[in-house]
Amino acid sequence: MASQQVHRRRVFYIPGYDPIHPRRYRELYRKEGAAQAALSGYALNLSPGRGAGRFGWHVEARIGDRPVTSYFEVLVWSDIVRDSMEQGILATYGQLVRTAWAYIGSGALFRLMRLRKGPVIAALYPVGFLLLQLGLALLAAWAVGQALGLVHPWLAWAGLAVVPVVLRWFRRHDNRFFAYYLMHDYAYSARHRGANPPELEARMAEFRDEIGAALRDDVDEVLVVGHSSGAHLAVSILADLIRAGAVPKAGPALAFLSLGQVVPMVSFLPDARRLRADLRYLSARDELTWIDVTAPGDGCAFALCDPVSVSGVAPENKRWPLVISAAFTRTLSPARWKALRWRFFRLHFQYLCAFDRPGDYDYFQITAGPLTLATRYDGRAPSPSRIERPVSKFRDVAA
Repeated sequence: MASQQVHRRRVFYIPGYDPIHPRRYRELYRKEGAAQAALSGYALNLSPGRGAGRFGWHVEARIGDRPVTSYFEVLVWSDIVRDSMEQGILATYGQLVRTAWAYIGSGALFRLMRLRKGPVIAALYPVGFLLLQLGLALLAAWAVGQALGLVHPWLAWAGLAVVPVVLRWFRRHDNRFFAYYLMHDYAYSARHRGANPPELEARMAEFRDEIGAALRDDVDEVLVVGHSSGAHLAVSILADLIRAGAVPKAGPALAFLSLGQVVPMVSFLPDARRLRADLRYLSARDELTWIDVTAPGDGCAFALCDPVSVSGVAPENKRWPLVISAAFTRTLSPARWKALRWRFFRLHFQYLCAFDRPGDYDYFQITAGPLTLATRYDGRAPSPSRIERPVSKFRDVAA
């Protein structure tokens, strides 16, 4: 049991497609960790990170009278996200057409709809809303043109000048609508039909090296947390790490926590052979523990969908992931659930936040508590409502 207790831990957090500075995650951890500690009766204190890491912080926790020090680092790729979002209005509508064709033309969209409607609706939302914006812009142009045409028939064409004005207004206010943001998100995966762009592969190699170095450090556990699209990056990074023989047998416990994953949005695409191969490989390894946490209340995630099985690449000796539910309707009080129920983006981050009726999923005890992930979920049965049937049309894997 001593080897399953943690005194020192390294935590690597891989965000999803997010252009925001990583300090957001530190402040979220500070605020929500304090709330969870107060609710659950333990101590949790943050201090600034020290060292050469990209961005991080330290947590000193005392849970059940056992002190634990955890060193957090955010594996940053927000600069890549920002670069991919630097698209003009016309270029974004071009992305719309290409992304729709990638999912519809390949048949992936219709397969995804067999799993969960929520994330598919989330994927269709930017397409529909961007087309609505264009329709409103053209309607406004027509109305202005009609008015100007009363002065002179040729002036009716001047109404077209209204179109870019309306579209720019919607673009400036996208922090309220998220149409451009989501369009860029889905377009980034669809651009290479599920294959990773070269700049992302290069960054993932850097992440692999950092996690590999931590596995040679004097810690008891190295925990990798992949949230949203960060989950499928973590799958490939960890698969590469194990293939390279970089997980020492006598080293720290290696753990992987995937939260709110959207793996099928990528693995169902034709050229996602690398990801499918990594899913297949990682699911059978005994070098790590992999827990996948989602919740049906999160409309942006493929809740309780086993990412390996639904992608059609589960081997006979499959061990991972253990699929469990964060069960928002039970772990949040009725009042809290009512306040959050229709805040879809906020719910997608609930895995990183406090629960006022916590169950066995507690993000702060997992990342800062005295038990390894393997020990915490030892003997835990998977969710009985998980989806494991193979659905993806494309099941070929990289050699």
